[in-house]
Amino acid sequence: MDVKNKSIKELEKLCSDIREEILKVVSTNGGHLSSTLGATEIIVAMHKVFDSREDPFIFDVSHQSYAHKLITERWDEFATLRQFNGLCGYTKPSESDDDYFVAGHSSTSISLGVGAAKAIALKQEQKERIPVVLIGDGSMTAGMVYEALNELGDRKYPMVIILNDNEMSIAKPIGALSRMLSSAMASPFYQRFKRNTESFVDNFGDGAHYIAKRMEESLKLITPGMLFEEMGINYIGPVDGHNLNQLIDIMQTAKGLNKPVIIHAQTIKGKGYEIAEGHEEKWHGVGPFDLSDGHARKKSSQKSATQIYTESLLHLCEKNEKIVGATAAMPSGTGLSPLIEKYPTRFWDVAIAEQHAVTSMAALAKEGFKPFCTIYSTFLQRAYDQVIHDTCLMDLPVVFALDRAGIVGEDGETHQGVFDISYLRAIPNMTLFAPRDEKSFHQAMGFAASYEHPCSLRYPRGAFIETDLPESTAFELAKSQLLRSTKSNTLFIGYGNGVGRAYETAKYLDEEVSLLDLRFVKPLDKTMLASLAKTHKKWFVFSDSAKIGGVGSAILEFLAEEKIADIELTSFEYSDDFITHGNTKLVEESLELLPKQLAKKVAEG
Repeated sequence: MDVKNKSIKELEKLCSDIREEILKVVSTNGGHLSSTLGATEIIVAMHKVFDSREDPFIFDVSHQSYAHKLITERWDEFATLRQFNGLCGYTKPSESDDDYFVAGHSSTSISLGVGAAKAIALKQEQKERIPVVLIGDGSMTAGMVYEALNELGDRKYPMVIILNDNEMSIAKPIGALSRMLSSAMASPFYQRFKRNTESFVDNFGDGAHYIAKRMEESLKLITPGMLFEEMGINYIGPVDGHNLNQLIDIMQTAKGLNKPVIIHAQTIKGKGYEIAEGHEEKWHGVGPFDLSDGHARKKSSQKSATQIYTESLLHLCEKNEKIVGATAAMPSGTGLSPLIEKYPTRFWDVAIAEQHAVTSMAALAKEGFKPFCTIYSTFLQRAYDQVIHDTCLMDLPVVFALDRAGIVGEDGETHQGVFDISYLRAIPNMTLFAPRDEKSFHQAMGFAASYEHPCSLRYPRGAFIETDLPESTAFELAKSQLLRSTKSNTLFIGYGNGVGRAYETAKYLDEEVSLLDLRFVKPLDKTMLASLAKTHKKWFVFSDSAKIGGVGSAILEFLAEEKIADIELTSFEYSDDFITHGNTKLVEESLELLPKQLAKKVAEG
């Protein structure tokens, strides 16, 4: 799309068209909405001033990049957003040369920008290329951002960072005077004056430097950019993130400075769709909805695993005042919002700071409390060292409640919750278990609340697979539950939601098979497994997890240790690939993991 040759009036019309297209597609497919609507003018201005084929365009998280996709030759494909074999909801270089990096987790953008700037310097391409980073104010809560800013301010690589402030969290106290000063500071005249003054003062020694520095610091005190300036990064702002003319002028100024610059742009979440405008978390990521009233198009009649978790934790909190908890910027998604509302001094949203969440909960455990650290499976990866070093090394009784375990559907590769068993099982003192339905979830939570060591329980996005299997019995450490015992040579071993998948698969078989709810993958129920090994020689493992280091691996390790050599084990866990985005059933079908497909493999095996 030829953005560079369009007038301001034409670009404003383009912004309106982009918003209309985003609303049309997201209301049909679901996706991220409020932040991407708010960033539209910023992205159009980026494309007006910079070149996404030469200048690395780096989007933090990249959930706000829909306007970028529409501008870069994907308008006709945009209706396939987040659909199986369609456009990804995040930036993806394999999808377009205009996408610099795969992104889906927050706070990586400035580090990527620093790396790109180093490469540009080494290749002596500073005159042709400059990294352009778009980061939201929420992502500024993570420590990795400040690690990158610290080096950037020291090394002074040319880079333009656009801080999309859609919560007014940084600039709220700042009024008209600051906006006036910021506009002045953004002007080419001010920046030229500043350079000339620095050159002039250099000729007059330390005294003149001291006076000039004090004058500059006095000016900074009434702007919100003091932190960035003190780190050695030029600050411009706050500016109106919906004023195209101003954004373009400021970006052109920043581009010409040949220094690291932060442009602080204030935007309105959900801009252009009145129902979503404002700060409501529910409009961050949405399912399909009716554009006329904003109501969801379909609601599941089944209770989600997250809802069960919330109910169970509320019940436990009533009985035990020592129970506390934290989440990292996902209070609604993890079901912790009702806990934060009812117990504001015991439950916290610590913002996008998984590492801090884990370590702070470890300290609470040390002080005699019972923390529930409630995080999506995919996001706990970001705090792996803290799980090992700050929790398990001290053998502290923190409960890691891992939501969205397994395939999560339309969010795709960066969000699939497939690795937690593999990376947690290797840690000493860690116990891993999983419920299979609503009743077993409540029982698992009761076990977790009384367990005096680190533990993790995982549960799926949406509802558990329904079965008519025998009711769950109370959870005991390293105890499984044999749900169906037959004279068959075949044993199905289910873990968590995998029990339901095993149950569904068995329906397609001519013979009845035995079915074990494993419950604990660490420690295993070695007594039960050894007993079943005498009567069942074909074992099939069902778990929504990575095959490498997963449930099947744990069982194979047990068989090897016990020198049980006559078991033929097949694992129906995920192969060694990143799993694409799309409707969960279509994704599972492509992986040949639907019950009917699995039954065929069992029959052939």
